[in-house]
Amino acid sequence: MLKKLSTNTVNWIIMITLAILLVELMFFGGGFLFNTLFLGFLIFLGWKNYHGLIGKVLFWIGIVSLALTVLNMVAIRFLFISLIILFFIQYRRSKNEPEYIKPRFDASIKPETETLTEIKPLLQHRFYGEHKTEDVPYQWRDVNIHGGFGDRIIDLSNTVIQEDAVISIRHFMGSIKIYVPYEMEVSVQHSCMFGHLSIFQSHEMKLFNQSVVFQTDNYTGGKPRVKIVTSIFSGDIEVRRS
Repeated sequence: MLKKLSTNTVNWIIMITLAILLVELMFFGGGFLFNTLFLGFLIFLGWKNYHGLIGKVLFWIGIVSLALTVLNMVAIRFLFISLIILFFIQYRRSKNEPEYIKPRFDASIKPETETLTEIKPLLQHRFYGEHKTEDVPYQWRDVNIHGGFGDRIIDLSNTVIQEDAVISIRHFMGSIKIYVPYEMEVSVQHSCMFGHLSIFQSHEMKLFNQSVVFQTDNYTGGKPRVKIVTSIFSGDIEVRRS
């Protein structure tokens, strides 16, 4: 049911929740921090003496009090209310939208090389903002990056890959777009908490806490080829021919 939610909707809810949480901690964080430390100490003290009755009482009083303190935060209330509203909206829509089962294929495992050479990475880690390859021809180097917020765009049509290439991206929130030449074989391994997957405009699906694997028919023996490994908390991934 949650798969049918828009990625942008989930991203907005997460960002608003984080913004409310930040403001709340900035202006009212003193009392919350003191209560959290005190209750944490109470839980620790109870856990260390859990074999006795007093230890059990202290432990569970600390757990319940800490849970109530967290639930009393405006940001958490906003998150729960938003999820409840979205749940009922999607429950109503789900009656007319059946779920689809998509095939999954085993991907080949590329053996690790024994020789290491220090080279300049094609892309650097970036926490915020759009990140993309150059628009002019460039020398290919395998990509292994992680990021926070924003979009990531990698265009392989401006480079030459003789045999194998690897693209590994771990991202928190945003979209990933990868453009692959028509003559290149492709393997896609993607995991996502929430988002949308589109490969060559022929495989499209909503994802919710899933991992999927796709590959072209000649990937195992064909070259050149690219192995794409991506992981996103909330966002879309699109792999297209160019």
